[in-house]
Amino acid sequence: WSVNGQTYTTSGTYSDITTNSNGCTLTEILNLTINNSTTNTSTQTVCDSYTWPVNGQTYTTSGTYTDVTTNSNGCTTTEILNLTIDNNVTNTTNQISCISYTWPINGQTYTSSGTYTDITTNANGCTFTEILNLTIDNNITNTVNQTACDSYTWSVNGQTYTTSGTYSDITTNSNGCTLTEILNLTINNSTT
Repeated sequence: WSVNGQTYTTSGTYSDITTNSNGCTLTEILNLTINNSTTNTSTQTVCDSYTWPVNGQTYTTSGTYTDVTTNSNGCTTTEILNLTIDNNVTNTTNQISCISYTWPINGQTYTSSGTYTDITTNANGCTFTEILNLTIDNNITNTVNQTACDSYTWSVNGQTYTTSGTYSDITTNSNGCTLTEILNLTINNSTT
């Protein structure tokens, strides 16, 4: 206060009484209102983007944002936004399996090839999309009937047979599926 040089930080009524050289009192009264500067902090967790009502700006990345304004009394208002952006997520898995496949995402077992989708929503309203591109590679059995003279070399396993019979060759492919080859062989011997 310029009257007495004192500094005040709270609202109130203050007075200063002095006596002049003629012995008269001079009373100065100060009705003081102190408007304090304010700081407000808000924390938001949202999906993909957030439009802050304080300044109308839209944010798409997590961070701390500040908006400072001055009111009609000359006091500053500081708004602080602690923002976490939680994005929508899509994850694709390509899987080859034998006979059937149980997807750990949803616990379902599939027995045919196809594209399967599982969509969940978290507490922030963001979607998590899982896509399964599934190929079912079944066990296979091939049967071949063959007639040969004296002997026969089977191209499947490279063995040579000289007697009639049923022969099999079982292999497992990289997906764990079995491939069973069956040879029904008739040997006709040469005669002299």
